[in-house]
Parts: sequence; C-alpha cells; structure tokens
Amino acid sequence: MSNVSLIHEDEQLIVLNKPEGLLAVPGKGPDKQDCLSARVQARWPDALVVHRLDMATSGLVVMARGLEAQRALSLAFEERRVHKRYTAVVAGQLTNPQADNGWNSIDLPLMADWPRRPLQKVDRVQGKPSLTRWRISAQPSTAGTTRLELEPVTGRTHQLRVHLQALGHPVVGDALYAAPDTPATAARLLLHAHWLLFPHPLHGQAMEFHSPCPF
Repeated sequence: MSNVSLIHEDEQLIVLNKPEGLLAVPGKGPDKQDCLSARVQARWPDALVVHRLDMATSGLVVMARGLEAQRALSLAFEERRVHKRYTAVVAGQLTNPQADNGWNSIDLPLMADWPRRPLQKVDRVQGKPSLTRWRISAQPSTAGTTRLELEPVTGRTHQLRVHLQALGHPVVGDALYAAPDTPATAARLLLHAHWLLFPHPLHGQAMEFHSPCPF
C-alpha cells in the first residue's frame, strides 16, 4: 500500500495510518482515483469506509470489513462512542485560561461556504452545531506557534481548521484557512490524528490506537 501503514487488522476491521497528501476516498476526475480506500480495497476487497480525514491531514483511520461491521462502527460514530484526538500546530501564542491546562471548548455552528466550496464557514443562524475541545500539548512549541491537542465532539467537514481560524489561530500550513501573510508556514498542514478509541463491532471491547506525530 505504498506509504500507508497498517496499524491493526482483524476479521472485522482495519486501522491504518494515512499520510498527508493522500485522499481518503476517490475524488472527481481520473486524476483523483488514487486514495486510501482504493489502496486498502486492493488488498482487502471487503473493506468499507466508515469515516474520513482531509487529504492534507495525516493519522489514524478505521475501515470496516463487511456491511455488518460498517453498520456497527457507523452507529458508534453516530452515538459518539468513538473518540479521536489530534495534534495541531497553530499560528501565534495561545494561552490556556485554565491553570491546570484543562479542556476548553469552541462551540461555533458550521456550514458550507457555497460560493467558495469546498470551504466551510461559521454561521450562527444556519450552521450545524459543532463542538471542538482543545488544550495545550505537553510537547514543546516552536517560536511564534502553539502546539495543541484537539478533541472533536462533532465531526463536521474541516471543523478543526475552521474553529481554530475563528479562534484567531489557524493551523500552520493550512492553504485554505490561514491568511497568506501568516508568519508561521510549513510545507504541509500541521494536523495529525494521533489517538483513536472505539468499541469493537463484534464484541464491544474498547480498541485504542496511537500514532506518533510526524512533525
């Protein structure tokens, strides 16, 4: 599967580490058919998509094996029994208002910015409820940036990226949402899905996976 790393495999599911720059599912046009799902299905024909990561985001992805497992995992996502955490490096110095570095919330409704698709935007009238939790990462930050740990409660398109932009601290390397004159730049989007916890679709046991941050 080229640069896709296999983290876990059993008869019900597959957990993979997606590199940045690879689509999760096929896009429109013949030049956008190479993607994570196509590579996985070439090896496991019964593999089915359960969730996605943005092309520019790296990290953990789970795929179901067969329709029954897909239904069970999809229900777990719907019922918020799946928990994900991300590492992000954002522009500027962000300080946690909580002395113990507890979780903070960004509660801003989101919707598609139709004239500028695929961009999303905050819309307090028509947007769908969207909630992100954040705290300062235990890992050190470089000058002019802040390293964060993020936990999306909802799963809207580009949610983490739009919420951080709205906070005034866009993700470093974000070609869609960071201002062109943002001082901190990078060759890639500095956003990585590093932790995933979900119930196994067959026996319900908690499955926990980690992926070291590549930046």
